[in-house]
Amino acid sequence: MTFQARPLLIVISAPSGAGKSTLCGMLLRDFPGISYSISCTTRAPRGLEEHGRHYFFLTPEDFECRVRNGEFLEHAVVHGHRYGTLKSHVTEQIRSGQGVLLDIDVQGARQIRGQLKHLPKGDVLRESFLDIFIEPPSMDELRCRLEKRGEDAPEAVAQRLQNAAVEMACRDEYRYCVVNNQLDDAYAALKAIILHEQQV
Repeated sequence: MTFQARPLLIVISAPSGAGKSTLCGMLLRDFPGISYSISCTTRAPRGLEEHGRHYFFLTPEDFECRVRNGEFLEHAVVHGHRYGTLKSHVTEQIRSGQGVLLDIDVQGARQIRGQLKHLPKGDVLRESFLDIFIEPPSMDELRCRLEKRGEDAPEAVAQRLQNAAVEMACRDEYRYCVVNNQLDDAYAALKAIILHEQQV
């Protein structure tokens, strides 16, 4: 975490309930040189959300135009609205020395890998890319965590577990996997990965 630290484009994926949000929050707390990427969306701002701070709010037409122009590292439709990560924004952050964290699903991570492999060797995004998969110790433990949260009906828990099985089958696509059995141990492993990659 010295000023010589290499800025990274960090992609973290995990099944729902694996503890990804908690671990990402701990990472941002301890690494001031890393911040969440600002996504584009076609949905309207909520509450006190500001353009350029929380999201880049785009019209559906502008978003589609940018998709056609290949401006997104990844994009998806979520609950009827489009979301995406602009290559230009991430590139600008990395070039300024700021690490960028993307909390996205396995499909989004796959899109980014597909984009980066077509970039020339030495490209700032290709060279800074780091992907990490957070997994629960077992599907039984994941079921317990989801049920303990009490946020979902049994049918929704079953759906999340079904999705988790699909996502966990993709973990070998990631450079690193961290098993979140005990939170402190998982965070220590995650932090060690970031510190190592910043110095490579």
